[in-house]
Amino acid sequence: MRRSILTLLAVVVSAILVLCAIVAPVEAAMDVAKQVLIGADYSGKDLRGATFNLSNLREANLSGSDLRGASLYGAKLQDADLSGSDLREATLDSAVMTGTNLTDAVLEGAFAFNTRFKDVMIQGADFTDVPMRGDQLKSLCAVAAGTNPSTGRETRTSLGCS
Repeated sequence: MRRSILTLLAVVVSAILVLCAIVAPVEAAMDVAKQVLIGADYSGKDLRGATFNLSNLREANLSGSDLRGASLYGAKLQDADLSGSDLREATLDSAVMTGTNLTDAVLEGAFAFNTRFKDVMIQGADFTDVPMRGDQLKSLCAVAAGTNPSTGRETRTSLGCS
Protein backbone atom coordinates (compact mmCIF):
# COMPACT_ATOMS: atom_id res chain seq x y z
CA MET A 1 0.00 0.00 0.00
CA ARG A 2 2.78 2.41 0.96
CA ARG A 3 4.61 1.64 -2.26
CA SER A 4 1.45 2.41 -4.28
CA ILE A 5 1.06 5.77 -2.60
CA LEU A 6 4.72 6.65 -3.28
CA THR A 7 4.34 5.59 -6.92
CA LEU A 8 1.17 7.68 -7.27
CA LEU A 9 2.89 10.66 -5.65
CA ALA A 10 5.85 10.31 -8.04
CA VAL A 11 3.49 10.23 -11.03
CA VAL A 12 1.64 13.35 -9.84
CA VAL A 13 4.88 15.26 -9.20
CA SER A 14 6.22 14.24 -12.63
CA ALA A 15 3.00 15.39 -14.29
CA ILE A 16 3.19 18.77 -12.56
CA LEU A 17 6.81 19.22 -13.64
CA VAL A 18 5.93 18.37 -17.25
CA LEU A 19 3.04 20.85 -17.23
CA CYS A 20 5.28 23.57 -15.79
CA ALA A 21 7.80 22.98 -18.56
CA ILE A 22 5.11 23.26 -21.26
CA VAL A 23 3.63 26.55 -20.03
CA ALA A 24 5.56 29.53 -21.40
CA PRO A 25 7.18 31.69 -18.76
CA VAL A 26 5.55 35.05 -18.09
CA GLU A 27 7.81 37.94 -18.93
CA ALA A 28 7.75 41.15 -16.94
CA ALA A 29 6.83 44.30 -18.83
CA MET A 30 9.80 46.38 -19.95
CA ASP A 31 10.67 49.34 -17.70
CA VAL A 32 12.81 52.07 -19.24
CA ALA A 33 11.55 54.99 -17.19
CA LYS A 34 13.69 58.14 -17.04
CA GLN A 35 15.97 56.98 -19.88
CA VAL A 36 17.41 58.89 -22.82
CA LEU A 37 16.18 56.90 -25.82
CA ILE A 38 16.63 59.47 -28.58
CA GLY A 39 16.26 57.82 -31.99
CA ALA A 40 15.64 54.37 -30.47
CA ASP A 41 14.00 51.77 -32.74
CA TYR A 42 11.10 49.92 -31.11
CA SER A 43 9.17 49.49 -34.36
CA GLY A 44 6.90 46.46 -34.56
CA LYS A 45 7.66 45.40 -30.98
CA ASP A 46 5.34 43.93 -28.34
CA LEU A 47 5.57 46.60 -25.63
CA ARG A 48 2.32 45.85 -23.81
CA GLY A 49 2.44 47.32 -20.32
CA ALA A 50 5.90 48.84 -20.83
CA THR A 51 6.92 51.86 -18.76
CA PHE A 52 8.49 54.83 -20.53
CA ASN A 53 7.65 57.39 -17.80
CA LEU A 54 9.63 60.63 -18.18
CA SER A 55 11.82 59.09 -20.91
CA ASN A 56 13.21 61.09 -23.80
CA LEU A 57 11.94 59.33 -26.94
CA ARG A 58 12.62 62.19 -29.34
CA GLU A 59 12.80 60.87 -32.92
CA ALA A 60 12.19 57.31 -31.69
CA ASN A 61 10.53 54.81 -34.01
CA LEU A 62 7.61 53.05 -32.32
CA SER A 63 5.65 52.50 -35.52
CA GLY A 64 3.50 49.39 -35.60
CA SER A 65 4.24 48.62 -31.94
CA ASP A 66 1.77 47.13 -29.48
CA LEU A 67 1.75 49.63 -26.62
CA ARG A 68 -1.55 48.58 -25.07
CA GLY A 69 -1.59 49.57 -21.41
CA ALA A 70 1.88 51.12 -21.64
CA SER A 71 2.75 54.15 -19.55
CA LEU A 72 4.35 57.09 -21.33
CA TYR A 73 3.64 59.58 -18.54
CA GLY A 74 5.63 62.76 -19.17
CA ALA A 75 7.54 61.19 -22.07
CA LYS A 76 9.12 63.50 -24.61
CA LEU A 77 7.90 62.25 -27.99
CA GLN A 78 8.97 65.10 -30.25
CA ASP A 79 9.22 63.95 -33.87
CA ALA A 80 8.64 60.33 -32.79
CA ASP A 81 6.94 57.88 -35.14
CA LEU A 82 3.96 56.14 -33.54
CA SER A 83 2.19 55.48 -36.84
CA GLY A 84 0.09 52.32 -36.84
CA SER A 85 0.79 51.71 -33.16
CA ASP A 86 -1.77 50.31 -30.72
CA LEU A 87 -1.98 52.65 -27.74
CA ARG A 88 -5.29 51.43 -26.31
CA GLU A 89 -5.56 52.10 -22.57
CA ALA A 90 -2.08 53.69 -22.55
CA THR A 91 -1.17 56.52 -20.17
CA LEU A 92 -0.01 59.51 -22.18
CA ASP A 93 -0.68 62.15 -19.54
CA SER A 94 1.79 65.06 -19.56
CA ALA A 95 3.57 63.63 -22.62
CA VAL A 96 4.96 66.10 -25.13
CA MET A 97 3.92 65.28 -28.68
CA THR A 98 5.35 67.90 -30.99
CA GLY A 99 5.70 66.81 -34.61
CA THR A 100 4.72 63.29 -33.54
CA ASN A 101 3.38 60.93 -36.20
CA LEU A 102 0.16 59.26 -34.98
CA THR A 103 -1.06 58.29 -38.45
CA ASP A 104 -3.40 55.25 -38.21
CA ALA A 105 -2.64 54.82 -34.48
CA VAL A 106 -5.34 53.45 -32.16
CA LEU A 107 -5.53 55.43 -28.91
CA GLU A 108 -8.92 54.15 -27.76
CA GLY A 109 -9.34 54.58 -24.00
CA ALA A 110 -5.89 56.13 -23.56
CA PHE A 111 -5.48 58.77 -20.87
CA ALA A 112 -4.18 62.00 -22.39
CA PHE A 113 -5.75 64.80 -20.38
CA ASN A 114 -2.59 66.88 -19.97
CA THR A 115 -0.82 65.69 -23.10
CA ARG A 116 0.49 68.46 -25.32
CA PHE A 117 -0.29 67.84 -29.01
CA LYS A 118 1.36 70.29 -31.40
CA ASP A 119 1.92 69.87 -35.15
CA VAL A 120 1.02 66.16 -34.88
CA MET A 121 0.05 63.97 -37.82
CA ILE A 122 -3.24 62.25 -36.97
CA GLN A 123 -4.55 61.07 -40.35
CA GLY A 124 -6.63 57.94 -39.60
CA ALA A 125 -5.92 57.97 -35.84
CA ASP A 126 -8.66 56.69 -33.52
CA PHE A 127 -9.14 58.80 -30.36
CA THR A 128 -12.32 57.08 -29.10
CA ASP A 129 -12.87 57.72 -25.37
CA VAL A 130 -9.63 59.67 -24.92
CA PRO A 131 -10.05 62.48 -22.36
CA MET A 132 -8.11 65.63 -23.21
CA ARG A 133 -8.17 69.36 -22.58
CA GLY A 134 -10.45 71.50 -24.71
CA ASP A 135 -7.62 73.52 -26.25
CA GLN A 136 -5.87 70.34 -27.38
CA LEU A 137 -9.10 68.90 -28.76
CA LYS A 138 -9.71 72.09 -30.73
CA SER A 139 -6.24 72.00 -32.32
CA LEU A 140 -6.60 68.29 -33.19
CA CYS A 141 -10.06 68.81 -34.72
CA ALA A 142 -8.56 71.49 -36.96
CA VAL A 143 -6.38 68.86 -38.68
CA ALA A 144 -8.41 65.67 -38.13
CA ALA A 145 -9.07 63.57 -41.25
CA GLY A 146 -9.18 59.99 -42.41
CA THR A 147 -10.46 56.66 -41.16
CA ASN A 148 -8.53 54.23 -39.00
CA PRO A 149 -7.81 51.05 -40.98
CA SER A 150 -8.04 48.80 -37.88
CA THR A 151 -11.19 50.13 -36.19
CA GLY A 152 -12.97 51.68 -39.18
CA ARG A 153 -13.64 54.86 -37.18
CA GLU A 154 -13.22 58.32 -38.65
CA THR A 155 -10.67 60.46 -36.83
CA ARG A 156 -13.01 63.45 -36.57
CA THR A 157 -15.83 61.30 -35.16
CA SER A 158 -13.54 59.57 -32.65
CA LEU A 159 -12.46 63.01 -31.37
CA GLY A 160 -16.06 64.25 -31.19
CA CYS A 161 -15.35 67.15 -33.56
CA SER A 162 -18.40 69.12 -34.68
